[in-house]
Amino acid sequence: MKIAFIGLGNMGGGMAANQAKAGHEVSAFDLSQAALDRAKGAGCTPVGSVVEAVRDADVVITVLPAGPQVLKVYSESIIGAAPTGALLIDCSTIDVDTARKVAGMATEAGYVFADAPMSGGTTGADAGTLAFMVGCPEDQFARVEAALEPMSRAAMRAGDHGAGQAAKICNNMILGATMIATCEAVALAEKLGLDPVKFYDIASKSSGQSWSVTTYYPWPGPVPTSPANRNYDGGFATAMMLKDLKLAQDAAAKAGASTPLGAQAEALFQMFDGLGYGGRDFSAILQMLRGQLDGLPKA
Repeated sequence: MKIAFIGLGNMGGGMAANQAKAGHEVSAFDLSQAALDRAKGAGCTPVGSVVEAVRDADVVITVLPAGPQVLKVYSESIIGAAPTGALLIDCSTIDVDTARKVAGMATEAGYVFADAPMSGGTTGADAGTLAFMVGCPEDQFARVEAALEPMSRAAMRAGDHGAGQAAKICNNMILGATMIATCEAVALAEKLGLDPVKFYDIASKSSGQSWSVTTYYPWPGPVPTSPANRNYDGGFATAMMLKDLKLAQDAAAKAGASTPLGAQAEALFQMFDGLGYGGRDFSAILQMLRGQLDGLPKA
């Protein structure tokens, strides 16, 4: 199968590598030469433009920073350049309205399109264990699921076009809020004289258990894959979590939904980002809550 992969950042790089590992012919494009070099080392074929990447593709997968880039790339370089038989899958996290607009353009041009944002962080992207939330016609889901399989542990159809994005921003609002609650609890445990590692042993087996505790604990040691073991380098950048929380708040405002904890999470990550830590993993907000930012390099 010929895969065109557009966007080789923290998530896209590992995802494209897993497509190549599965034996697919992957034509990869990114604006970063370093990203293209890494993709080449992972078995992909770097190309010089989006149009070149999609020209003979069976599947086009995009992982782009935000809605405006998705709209621009699809309208100017993918729709009309890729074969109409190609399956188009956007794995970016963007606003629902833009996802539906791009889907409408693609469908009108004769393509099958899916919005399929994912959860699992860079660890999941590298390991091929992401969870995808898919918005697409029901009769096309099996085809989308098969295309995502080399990168995923699960693909779930949320509904029609835009539903994948709706699921993603709601999911990440939970993640942002629970990570802050986890970090507050760890900071409090420390202040009360409780070893944060011992607190992990308890919380991970008690009613406070969550993904933020068991899979991404923000204190070094208990979870070997947690970015806390690398001084919060890599992982899911604070700036990206902030973007997702802003998308959730914008959607809540349009829908008339009350999301006070989501709003507070956005405000706290906005503060952390404003202090210069947007490039650090979002769990590094623990250090702000502990008053220990001196030992955390800005990024």
